[in-house]
Amino acid sequence: MNHVALCGAGVSVETADGNLRTILKPTTVELTEQRIAVIGANGSGKSTLLRLLNSLMLPSSGTVTINGLDTRTQGRAVRRQVGFVFTDPLSQLVMPTPLEDIELSLRRVHKSAPERRSAAAGVLEQYGLGALAANSIYELSGGERQLVALATVLAVQPRLLVLDEPSTLLDLRNSRLLRSRLAALPQQLIMATHDLELAQDCTRALVVDDGAIVFDGPAADAVARYRRMYS
Repeated sequence: MNHVALCGAGVSVETADGNLRTILKPTTVELTEQRIAVIGANGSGKSTLLRLLNSLMLPSSGTVTINGLDTRTQGRAVRRQVGFVFTDPLSQLVMPTPLEDIELSLRRVHKSAPERRSAAAGVLEQYGLGALAANSIYELSGGERQLVALATVLAVQPRLLVLDEPSTLLDLRNSRLLRSRLAALPQQLIMATHDLELAQDCTRALVVDDGAIVFDGPAADAVARYRRMYS
């Protein structure tokens, strides 16, 4: 079981006029459940919270630790344990084809190019994407790109998977396919989402509003609280 802990972790950024603006208030929370959703309106601070979990952002105050590793001083070790999937897969997929992208992810694991290519092909087959191996990333549908981005992150077998709005660009069919893929994963999963059905697949959910966690509990209760906030 992973131990994810924020202890007084807050984030402030400098504005154009030189003042500080708080985008995440000092937050103390432990995240140990297998499936955790983070829900809230745009600009509420939920993406900031997620980006703290793999050193994409560093706290301005307090600490964030992943299995005892401090994100501020041990960022490289943290990123080996935490896989991050972005909202837009095109911001994550940097090579021309899915096969090449996964090969890039595996460069530390397999030093030999033939071994790396074979392993990458195996990853694509494992996630039902083998037929897309040589396709251009730009020829794939939004759902296919998101699944390739997920496979690229999972190729290195992270202990924790963090997803920022993974279903935002997907139609209903691909959203359902993504839900089934995520449900089958052994990794701990923490995700920000506007998809309340996807949120309710989780055990626990945090509701974030104005840079603070305003509710933390069972996912169904969190979704009900969120609906009441904006009804």
